[in-house]
Amino acid sequence: MTAVKTTDDLAPSATSARRHVAEFLAVGGLTLLLFPLGWTLRELFGLDTAELITGFTFFHAARVLNDPHFAVTYLLFYRDVRSRAFGEVFVKRQRLRFVFAGVVVPVALLAWATTALVTRDAQTLGGMVQLMFLLVGWHYVKQGFGVMLVLAGRRGVRFSKRERLAILAHCYAGWAYAWANPFDTGRPRIEHGVVYDSIAHPLFLEPLALAATITTGAWLALVLLAKRRREGRLPLTTPLVALLMSIWVWLIFSGSDRLVRYALPAMHSLQYLYFVKLLEGNKAKEREGPPHFEVSRRARLGMVFGSAILLGAVILRGVPMSLDAFLSADAGFAETALGATPFFAAIHAFVNLHHYFMDAVIWRRDNPETRYLFA
Repeated sequence: MTAVKTTDDLAPSATSARRHVAEFLAVGGLTLLLFPLGWTLRELFGLDTAELITGFTFFHAARVLNDPHFAVTYLLFYRDVRSRAFGEVFVKRQRLRFVFAGVVVPVALLAWATTALVTRDAQTLGGMVQLMFLLVGWHYVKQGFGVMLVLAGRRGVRFSKRERLAILAHCYAGWAYAWANPFDTGRPRIEHGVVYDSIAHPLFLEPLALAATITTGAWLALVLLAKRRREGRLPLTTPLVALLMSIWVWLIFSGSDRLVRYALPAMHSLQYLYFVKLLEGNKAKEREGPPHFEVSRRARLGMVFGSAILLGAVILRGVPMSLDAFLSADAGFAETALGATPFFAAIHAFVNLHHYFMDAVIWRRDNPETRYLFA
């Protein structure tokens, strides 16, 4: 007689399926749904109204996605700072990285921004902004690279050194092409009210980066095909979507759809916050029982994300808006190329750049806490 499956028998499979779908959407799959949604909004309301709706939505979504994704990095990075910098939590090489990203980088960035504001030099502050735009591509592809390796590892797929090199080469080539395209002869730009001249790109950079992107893409495809023939079926759909979204949609073709472009920073932030959830959730799950008896997983995640939302509102909105309101007008910045909101521009550039460097320390294999990603 054939056994009849009960609801309890089916529940784990259904829960697992929902979890995999949620993960797929969080790490990049949701971006794919935004394109048909954008086309639908155009048809229903017209481009101008659709753009207004999209811009308004993601401007306010930044408060619970973009801003917290920056702020939570500070919470993760500077937690237990003394033992990380001087104790035995990290190996020596990782301790040096921690001190560099946690002390040297913010001091240098603070000096850079202060010099620009004191001397009223918009070009100096513009240089900081340009470095931010250069390194944001590096940050996106490095995150995509890490996400792919972790998600693949959680599915039992490991990559050799040569395979990782092929993935990383395509990441860096995509970053170079996204920055080099379109060709920039050097022209006036404006960012958060600051007017500056961009640095011209070499004429050969765009075609060279395009050739590298195509070549490394072909190499990566061949490596993955060879791996599949050698090892059989590979459960890599979600890891590959996370990687390719980071390189191709969020960077190279970021301007392909005017409506979707508003959402891309939020999609990157959602991907990041998903891994914070994995890291902190698994750590809390391990420590909520004996011998630690710490707060529950739900309470820990609530505290982490609640603190990130609050800290993000303070450092990315409250502080810069207050400084601009009380200092910029008195200093007469509005009559210069620095514009009326130079503190907003400086703090946003500072936080972005510092975030990139802190991330390069937190999400490394030699950070002992990353083991929680595989729990």
